[in-house]
Amino acid sequence: MKISYFAIVLLLGAAAAAMPLGTNSRAVIPSDIQQVISVDYRALKNSPTAQALKDQVLPAGLKQFEGALKGVGIDPEKELEQLTFASYRAAKDIRVIGIAQGQFPTKAVLKRMQTKKIRPKKYHSTDVYSMGNGMSMTFLDDFTLVFGNDAALKGALDARDGFTSGLDSNSQMADMMSAVDAASVWSILDQQGTQNMLRSAMGDAAKLADYETVKKRLLASRYTMNFANGVNFDLSVLTSDSMTAATLSSLVKAGMLYRKVNASPTEKMALESVTVDSDSSNLQLHFRTDDQRFQSLLHSELFAAVSR
Repeated sequence: MKISYFAIVLLLGAAAAAMPLGTNSRAVIPSDIQQVISVDYRALKNSPTAQALKDQVLPAGLKQFEGALKGVGIDPEKELEQLTFASYRAAKDIRVIGIAQGQFPTKAVLKRMQTKKIRPKKYHSTDVYSMGNGMSMTFLDDFTLVFGNDAALKGALDARDGFTSGLDSNSQMADMMSAVDAASVWSILDQQGTQNMLRSAMGDAAKLADYETVKKRLLASRYTMNFANGVNFDLSVLTSDSMTAATLSSLVKAGMLYRKVNASPTEKMALESVTVDSDSSNLQLHFRTDDQRFQSLLHSELFAAVSR
């Protein structure tokens, strides 16, 4: 399953601080991570802009995950507090798991399974239940469940049970998560994911020869977004050295100029709200605008381009 890099991180915003991932949640994330995205569902209720954004760009993968939860008797709007997605590499595949945290009616969910004659299957020492539509789930504790297709879920349990390496053995990604996981909406991307994300964001500027050289020195990235006072988006790209960060900063600025040429007035205003700079070996990008302008941007071609 493909996760759109910008569509999900631009999905929701928040005023309150989110819960960092618990020990049980971190344990089921394999080490070969492509991307982790975490969303605070409690904040969704407090922002009309976040609601409009959800309606506009809700990814098919997120709809599938929400539908799977509803199918087992969990109401995402009422009982879900935090939903985290982790995409990881396994052989030649990209697998995706969902980790849901909240005040779940665990006993009622299991009773519903029993009523529907859905019997658990053992994987290692864990009871795994079918959710229908090709997905399976298991409770990690009374407040956390992990789910995904059969292969993705087994890979997650392999990491937890020590048969394969887990997230904490990937020091770079684990450190990046620690830097952002108190935010309400956050994401971390590995090297390849970062390259893809920037290529999409830069448009024609990504065709410049300098970018082909620089992209090999992009190591990872992280970003957060909130809607506490308007819309705030912060992106940090980790590169190999300060020269690479400075060159990348210039390329991103060039990409913004390219987009301005054919941009609508709303899009130009949005681009003028972006600041780009480099700090040591990091590229820093910040975007801020008010709710009204952002909702106008939702229907623009520029937004469609970066949220594919």
